[in-house]
Amino acid sequence: MKKKISLLLCLLLTVFCFTGCAKTEEAVEYDETTVDQMIEFLIQYCENVDDASLEEWNKLSEYAQNFEFLQTGLRFEPESFSAAVDSWKAGVEECGAYVGHGDFVYEASADSLKVTTRVEYKDREADVVFEFDEKLYLESVNVNAQYSKGEILEKAGMNTLLGMGTVFAVLIFISIVISLFRFISSADASKKKAPQAAPAPAVEEIVEETDDLELIAVISAAIAAAEGTSTDGFVVRSIRRRPANMWNS
Repeated sequence: MKKKISLLLCLLLTVFCFTGCAKTEEAVEYDETTVDQMIEFLIQYCENVDDASLEEWNKLSEYAQNFEFLQTGLRFEPESFSAAVDSWKAGVEECGAYVGHGDFVYEASADSLKVTTRVEYKDREADVVFEFDEKLYLESVNVNAQYSKGEILEKAGMNTLLGMGTVFAVLIFISIVISLFRFISSADASKKKAPQAAPAPAVEEIVEETDDLELIAVISAAIAAAEGTSTDGFVVRSIRRRPANMWNS
């Protein structure tokens, strides 16, 4: 029993030792003043730049844009900076004109830094999140507009009406298409009932009867010529065809 207890204690000590030796990831080190300056510069730039100046900036080469950032000492990259400006402009279109913002809240991890602030716009407030990488280069800007419960319910109702309206419209269209099938079947039935031409055998019988009359006239003329009389006294009752003679074949 004592040996089992000793083994259990040794196992627990080993687990604690490994836990203490485990490497903990350190959070990104940052200077709040530097990060604040970058965010303030970005906000002021987005609020003061016009479309013409922004278009000229986008026309610059990547080398020229990086040179401008190096001169200012700000850790921006051209692609992420343009995306951040577009996100800010989209937030202004959704929430109204920019009024002001509150304090910055920092959340650092092993490979990123998130800075959140509550921004007041003309129409509504929004939580704006600035994300930086481990080297404190700006990666993205996300504007999360804050809607009231009434606005949320209104949006949900509109989405429901649009969805149900689309379903009913499709069902009505399908019912109209199905109702048109009866006209197609009626047209097919009328085509089947249309009068058809006289059968070919009747024509063959008429042709055959005409051939027999001609044959009678020829035979009567031949007999009359042989007897030296006229055909008035001859009456042909019937004509029987003689079976073929296999000896003459």
